[in-house]
Amino acid sequence: MFDQLSDRLQETLSGVRARGKLTEEDVDRAMREIRLALLEADVNFKVVKQFTSQVRERCLGAGVLDSLNPGQQVVKIVNEELAELMGGASRDLAFAGSGPTVILIAGLQGSGKTTACAKLAKLLAGQGKSAALVACDTQRPAAVDQLLTVGEQAGARVYEQGTKRDPTEIAEWALGQAKAAGDDVLIVDTAGRLHIDEELMAELAAIRKRTKPHDILLVLDSMTGQDAVNVAQAFAERVDFDGVLLTKLDGDARGGAALSVKAVTGKPILYASTGEKLDQLERFHPERMAGRILGMGDVMSLIEKAEEVSDQKQAEDLERKIRRQEFTLEDFLQQMRQVRRMGPLGNVLGLMPGMGRAVKQLRQADLDDRELDRLEAIILSMTPAERARPQLIDGSRRKRIARGSGTTVQAVNQLVKQFGQMRKLMAQLAKGKLPDPQQLGLG
Repeated sequence: MFDQLSDRLQETLSGVRARGKLTEEDVDRAMREIRLALLEADVNFKVVKQFTSQVRERCLGAGVLDSLNPGQQVVKIVNEELAELMGGASRDLAFAGSGPTVILIAGLQGSGKTTACAKLAKLLAGQGKSAALVACDTQRPAAVDQLLTVGEQAGARVYEQGTKRDPTEIAEWALGQAKAAGDDVLIVDTAGRLHIDEELMAELAAIRKRTKPHDILLVLDSMTGQDAVNVAQAFAERVDFDGVLLTKLDGDARGGAALSVKAVTGKPILYASTGEKLDQLERFHPERMAGRILGMGDVMSLIEKAEEVSDQKQAEDLERKIRRQEFTLEDFLQQMRQVRRMGPLGNVLGLMPGMGRAVKQLRQADLDDRELDRLEAIILSMTPAERARPQLIDGSRRKRIARGSGTTVQAVNQLVKQFGQMRKLMAQLAKGKLPDPQQLGLG
């Protein structure tokens, strides 16, 4: 969602870095560009003004302009201030010492609240916690059925009593059930409205009084930009929520909600949804997000994702095969599937430093995960012997593979050629040698 903002900021800071010495005029020019970029990203005007003022003050102070690398110092300051703007250090949920931790989920209708409940349950299950859901949205007829469906997909128990009973009674009953069942977490899906009203607030207050939640999370649709921030501000004035769960962070929104909500409401973003699938919810780390926006990548998140899908023995076997030059197309297929388990290709590449432009090119070329589908189809159309020894693939075999995969002979040729080049590079790197620049496309 930060593509446009990221491009503008990186372009501005690249110009700053290119200068050997900076003047006050250079800093002011950069601040004007940053101000425009943030306003175009739908960031709150007062927030933009305060942010650029703070960055300018730091850039002109502490001897930054007289330092050996003033451009780098400016980038460092912008990075730190962006992280601080989005909340500084990340915060986790307040888990109970004993008994179920109660998390109350609030938000307007259409914000993705019910799906967010299931995503959170799945995320917590991955952390070894048994999370259950309770359907307290009795206003929307399909809400209970939807929660039952997504709850089952997430592997979470769902407590429900239909839509006839009072939601506060359902919540209190479900808490008793969760205690008896030994659930670690109870996530309460409350009703939403198209707008904030007295009935909605009264219902939330009643459920909060009955269940005494450890955390109240407000679900905001990041695609609505400043409207989301206005909703958060209105909720903050009426309900003392603890943090924000942002949905649709993978969309084409300009980023105003993510960059404004903490400064406007004082409430941190705890989670962000990065896709439609139930496993595409992650902890929100302001310092990591700032790095992504400035093109520095997010290596820590990349490592965490890799650890979730990797196996230590498989990693050791892979290293051994590479060193012995025994890496096959079968191994390549397994590694490709492992990358896919980490999430959409564009999201994974976006975590790598300096890969923002590559992600953009992938999207423009309409490749992304469909390219992996095509490569997988080609490899699966090969025999085990062909995957182990690609040199066996002659003209007639290439035609058969192309037919079986629904691709072209040229596509098969390209895969075989690129795999051969990759094996050579891996062998050289395994021996501690630097590869030929021409092999990397740099010669």
